[in-house]
Amino acid sequence: MEGSEPVRGEMRRFTWEEIGQRNGRGPAPQERWLVIDRKVYDISHFCRRHPGGSRVISHYAGQDATDPFIAFHLDKALVRKYMNPLLIGELAPDQPSFEPSKNKKLVEDFRELRATVERMGLLQPNHIFFILYLCHILMLDVAAWLIIWYFGASLVPFLFSAVLLGTVQAQAGWLQHDFGHLSVFSKSRWNHWVHKFVIGHLKGAPASWWNHLHFQHHAKPNCFRKDPDVNMHPLFFALGKTLSVELGVQKKKFMPYNHQHKYFFIIGPPALVPLYFQWYIFYFAVQRKQWVDLAWMLSFYIRFYLTYLPFLGVKGTLGLHLLVRFIESNWFVWVTQMNHIPMHIDYDKNVDWFSTQLQATCNVHQSFFNDWFSGHLNFQIEHHLFPTMPRHNYWKVAPLVKSLCAKHGIEYQCKPLLTAFADIVHSLKDSGELWLDAYLHK
Repeated sequence: MEGSEPVRGEMRRFTWEEIGQRNGRGPAPQERWLVIDRKVYDISHFCRRHPGGSRVISHYAGQDATDPFIAFHLDKALVRKYMNPLLIGELAPDQPSFEPSKNKKLVEDFRELRATVERMGLLQPNHIFFILYLCHILMLDVAAWLIIWYFGASLVPFLFSAVLLGTVQAQAGWLQHDFGHLSVFSKSRWNHWVHKFVIGHLKGAPASWWNHLHFQHHAKPNCFRKDPDVNMHPLFFALGKTLSVELGVQKKKFMPYNHQHKYFFIIGPPALVPLYFQWYIFYFAVQRKQWVDLAWMLSFYIRFYLTYLPFLGVKGTLGLHLLVRFIESNWFVWVTQMNHIPMHIDYDKNVDWFSTQLQATCNVHQSFFNDWFSGHLNFQIEHHLFPTMPRHNYWKVAPLVKSLCAKHGIEYQCKPLLTAFADIVHSLKDSGELWLDAYLHK
């Protein structure tokens, strides 16, 4: 192939066209190459051994992955050692450092912003913050049991305990998110160890399942077929203006999408955790032989049922568990989807990292309650741009991000909490109407 033959004493040189063809799609052999700092790596076989999962790294096959590489990894020097055997060449001298589809000036400005963030120490965590956060979760957990123990199993104490335990599950969800993103400790393995405890023992879910799904979401947010968070399209919902119209033109109707803003209240927030996640996480752990994760999960269920069975009996404990999952599910879905569903949803267009994140995320106004209620995911924009940044520093980098958006004419959306909730419903209604119009008339 022209441009790909090695020259003695020199590295092989490649063009973006050659690299773009190695995207893992098409007839065999399905090669996967990607570029980091102008170096070309063949990940065709390595992707299966990638610690972050095969899909997240494969989503950048055929593309420049410099910015996501920097965003996701703590010890980059160590990771580069493992990458050396994968190195097959570099970009030819006449090739730009990233694809023509990306905004050169914006890429450069964002990398300068990243350097500023590092100089300011905004990637350094305050361990006291996370210790206190964990303590407040444990105190709520103990308080829920004390209420049942002291006041008995009548309706009012039962419901009050359920609300406290639902709060524990929601807040533990935000805390495990911190450890999963490696934003608490300087060593990846320390974050992984505590992550298993928080998500496994405090929540009853496998860390491997969260990692598998969530890093894909961050790599390509709101990109259909790459972000698993939008896999509800088209089986349950028609999402995004482009995809909804496409679905209508193809005359596909898996659900009455023009009513999706109504049935969202039935199969969305109330049902996701109790009816889907609750059983799927066990299937995931067993199917992938994640026995350590399964043991941590079982420790949660053993503790929960041994704690409440003496007071509530089998039926009462099962009822408490389902009610807690119902509360957690509503809390989780509204908070996580308020930043994404109303935003741009489409196929991967391979734009720069900054634009990829900004078009898929929005913020919610800062307040003590909003920060606590959402686990600081009201700063979704900053979190997506700097996924390893400790959440207590989001507000510090937000003005710098706003400034960069203003410089390049990019909208920085920030809205009240209730408006963000309402926008989920409004966007579902709008995309449902677009689908119906295309289905009937195009």
